[in-house]
Amino acid sequence: MSARFKDLVLDAGDHQALADWWCTALGYSRRVPPGGEEPPPHEWPVPIHDPRGEGPLIWVSPVPEPKSVKNRMRLDVWGDTRELLGLGATLVRRRTGERNWDVLADPEGNEFCVFSPDPRTVPGVRLARR
Repeated sequence: MSARFKDLVLDAGDHQALADWWCTALGYSRRVPPGGEEPPPHEWPVPIHDPRGEGPLIWVSPVPEPKSVKNRMRLDVWGDTRELLGLGATLVRRRTGERNWDVLADPEGNEFCVFSPDPRTVPGVRLARR
């Protein structure tokens, strides 16, 4: 084995705001330093994590340049496209008969794909009872 997966990293012009956006979108929280350590300086990358322990750690890292081309790597999420659009995502491409996901972009233009939850295959996702 030459490598093992560690974390995901998203670049952002306003890394603090984008970290908060992804926390809201994914139900994540900012990871706090253990045992009363001082919080890191405002300009440092922000680690966000899934408090249920199911998703990967994501670092939202400050960069000086804006996004300029299509992502070569992206996040795929289970979710509701309308809710994510309501949070400030933008629609890049709607799902079609041959593609069962929508492509959205976060407030900084990072593209991600949204799949409708299937409660039989996604841990913790349930359909509302009528």
